[in-house]
Amino acid sequence: MRLERKFRSSDGKTDIHVLLWMPEGEIRGVLQIAHGMCEFAERYDGFAAFLAEHGYVVCVNDHLGHGKSVTDEQQLGFFREKDGDGALIADMRRLHVIMKKRYPELPYYMLGHSMGSFLVRQYMEMYGQELAGVIILGTGSYPRAVVRFGKGLCLCRAMMKNWHYRSHLIENIAKGSYNKAFDPARTPYDWLTRDESIVDSFASNPLNTFAFTVNGYYSMFSAIEKTQNRKLLAGIPKSLPILLASGTMDPVGSFTKGVKTAYEDLKKAGLYDVQLHFFEGDRHEILNELDREDVYQYLLDWLNAHLT
Repeated sequence: MRLERKFRSSDGKTDIHVLLWMPEGEIRGVLQIAHGMCEFAERYDGFAAFLAEHGYVVCVNDHLGHGKSVTDEQQLGFFREKDGDGALIADMRRLHVIMKKRYPELPYYMLGHSMGSFLVRQYMEMYGQELAGVIILGTGSYPRAVVRFGKGLCLCRAMMKNWHYRSHLIENIAKGSYNKAFDPARTPYDWLTRDESIVDSFASNPLNTFAFTVNGYYSMFSAIEKTQNRKLLAGIPKSLPILLASGTMDPVGSFTKGVKTAYEDLKKAGLYDVQLHFFEGDRHEILNELDREDVYQYLLDWLNAHLT
């Protein structure tokens, strides 16, 4: 059963849209999902319904600047002028608290995809002691100098224009190379998945195809920077179970290289229950790939293996 709910955002003025998937029988655990940039909760319907059939409550909120948490086109891709990634983290925290009050005895997991993966990696640095496990999908790792250059460029454009400005230059730098490995590409979004019906659905929806504001990009670069901070990594509980999964053809993860770097960073921080898995040939959205049934089952098996 799928339900819609709302809660007031940390900005004090935005109603955050939430979807819940509820099992019909016994509940085994709770999974909270943080979605990626330029998407929304409904895109996780297939995976969430599958988990609900196997006893898991699943909840996903539309981040600020996304989906039904937006009432004005100007808000698309905009978070908050100061500490934008912190605003998204605060909303994730609010949903976590709400769900934990409802299911205090159940193991609580988090999953983050793409931009959401960097938010969840940041979240587990702050609240990892409250989680039973973390699944990280479609993530990557970037040189510190590159991330700081991106932040600086965003700041310059914001000073020249404003934080709501949408820069074609920054858009091209951030995502312009993702499709190159798939030339001749059928659409600008072939890098997402080999499933053409999913690509076409994404390409036809204005809630997927909008350009991020410089505020959104600055916030995302800030989140990436924090996930690679050694002092913050040291705060993650050493026993927290973590799974990093990606497609071997995911450009966001530099075709496995960036995901392996993220894995090594966690191992160097002293975490001992960290697993790494690649799905051969899959692109960025492994939950929407041609082999998604295998992906669903692999993730379910991992969750079941960590029920305590």
